[in-house]
Amino acid sequence: MSAPRTPVVADPVVVAAGTTAADAVAAAGLPMSGPKAIVVVRDPQGQLRDLDWRPAEDVAVEPVTLDSPDGLNVLRHSTAHVLAQAVQDVFPDAKLGIGPPIENGFYYDFGVDKPFQPDDLTKLEKRMQEIVKSGQRFRRRRFADLDEARSELAAEPYKLELIEVKGEGLDSSEVMEVGGGELTIYDNLAANEDKVCWSDLCRGPHLPNTRLIGAFKLMRSAAAYWRGSEKNPQLQRVYGTAWPTRDELKAYLKLLEEAARRDHRKLGADLDLFSFPDEIGSGLPVFHPKGGVLKRVMEDYVRARHVEEGFDYVGTPHISKEGLFHTSGHLPYYKDTMFPPMEMEGSDYYLKAMNCPMHNLIYRSRGRSYRQLPIRLFEFGTVYRYEKSGVIHGLTRVRGFTQDDSHSYCTREQAPSEIKHLLGFVLSLLRDFGIDDFYLELSTRDESKPDKFVGSDSDWATATAVLEQCALETGLELVPDPGGAAFYGPKISVQAKDAIGRTWQMSTIQYDFNQPKGFGLEYQAADGTRQQPVMIHCAKFGSIERFIGVLTEHYAGAFPAWLAPVQVVGIPIRDEHGDYLVDFAATLRRHGVRAEVDLGDDRMQKKIRNAQQQKIPFMVIAGDDDVAAGTVSFRYRDGSQRNGVPVDEAVAHVREVVESRTNAGPTATVAE
Repeated sequence: MSAPRTPVVADPVVVAAGTTAADAVAAAGLPMSGPKAIVVVRDPQGQLRDLDWRPAEDVAVEPVTLDSPDGLNVLRHSTAHVLAQAVQDVFPDAKLGIGPPIENGFYYDFGVDKPFQPDDLTKLEKRMQEIVKSGQRFRRRRFADLDEARSELAAEPYKLELIEVKGEGLDSSEVMEVGGGELTIYDNLAANEDKVCWSDLCRGPHLPNTRLIGAFKLMRSAAAYWRGSEKNPQLQRVYGTAWPTRDELKAYLKLLEEAARRDHRKLGADLDLFSFPDEIGSGLPVFHPKGGVLKRVMEDYVRARHVEEGFDYVGTPHISKEGLFHTSGHLPYYKDTMFPPMEMEGSDYYLKAMNCPMHNLIYRSRGRSYRQLPIRLFEFGTVYRYEKSGVIHGLTRVRGFTQDDSHSYCTREQAPSEIKHLLGFVLSLLRDFGIDDFYLELSTRDESKPDKFVGSDSDWATATAVLEQCALETGLELVPDPGGAAFYGPKISVQAKDAIGRTWQMSTIQYDFNQPKGFGLEYQAADGTRQQPVMIHCAKFGSIERFIGVLTEHYAGAFPAWLAPVQVVGIPIRDEHGDYLVDFAATLRRHGVRAEVDLGDDRMQKKIRNAQQQKIPFMVIAGDDDVAAGTVSFRYRDGSQRNGVPVDEAVAHVREVVESRTNAGPTATVAE
């Protein structure tokens, strides 16, 4: 959820044969300490190398700074090694799992007899500080063969398992120990001598020394299954964060505090929006009446916008026979994240994990002419994905969710204009909801894993070029995402910042040349031949549930008046003023405003506090003077007030704010 750092690309330097990358960096006068220090280099093949790397021949390399995205990953992975060393110093019987960098930090898994306690993390932080200050050096060492590795790591069962599988079937971004065609270990050496203080199986790279770890903090510990499988032993995972400077660490911790205040799970309960009953199952939310209002208003607005943009609304079932997902090509790639099949009448049925195969059947249900294209099908389709329990998170990562999903069928010649249309549409929709700070990400296939993608090289090249050109024409920043494409084609995703600067993936636009072929989709061209259309997938918010979670945090629960579940609450000064406000609320409701009156037994000030806690945009108060004069008094969420407003003017004011769909909160200043 963090904003991307724009890569700092330094001018290349040449490392002479037999010398180190550090020699070349120093000769070029580049910094070797501080937040802009060069910590690794990138060779011509794109591989990151330690600064003590010695090439066999002269080679030009790209210096990588500590505060760049790659530099931060190196910093955090090196800090994970320091944590692991500290754990084995304090708990000598601990066994080592894996310890990768993650967004804004790192973790390391350990096999220990007892779960870590908060006091243990304090002890570990103290030992880590000692290691960092000692200036230990990271040195890479290559094993001669597997037997040497097995012998040295005989006391580490989890490392031995990684050696045996050699990285096969593992996520290389998570498992840093093996892969890359060789088996290596990193020794932590004392600052001024070649004494080995500690070692860990790792493919690297690492910082030159621990003093470059500017600031870190251990955040928490949790249980985690080895290699993510519930069939494996349960380990203890320690999470931490690391930054080049103390100021950056402080800023990050402050961001976490604000994020905790905005946590949609807490606000969802406080505002009575949604819940996750155990009786239903993990990751399957239910929306309460107020949350239902929010969801309905969003869906009604988005549905209307789709119709305006030329989409036809369709509906599809929640389950399908297995064969449909073979035809679409999804099953081999998505089976692990789909719920298990249900056998019925001799066939296996799956809960659908995506809507596109069914939309293809709608397209295929009758003959199509080039004159009809583009055909745009849209639905709020509820899908189900079996996410692992460890990654489920409120509304932003669930097992059942509703996608605002559309599929455009067009000619190849129409594809660029259709993609531009979709990009303009999704960006305007996000702006309508108050999200207006974006960049784009272009996800392409992983060229090193061709078996994970379908289609010809020329298809991929064409689709990627079209998406890239359309993205560039928006004028927004375009960030590459190598390997992030779907199996059937590349995609553009809209990455949007929220009110506190965190980045969320929102809309996606995917170019698909695979499914039209698999389903035999056709249209009659102008020359009478049968041609295959291009299919373009587009989810505007990703899912309604996730977008509600993001919006809740973006607005800290104080939704704009047009979205707020309750837009107006009437608060009588005394009981006898209640009927007056009931009539006022009824007038508002006749104009489509969601208004209610608090007729409870609490005192007026308590009712005002309750309304503030519920973050209701308009509090309307009435007493003797208001009843006599035919007026009401406004109190707004920001604490400002406007007194003695004639009823007709008050109704007009509320309607104006609500119907304008402004995303700013109403205030007395605006009203005047």
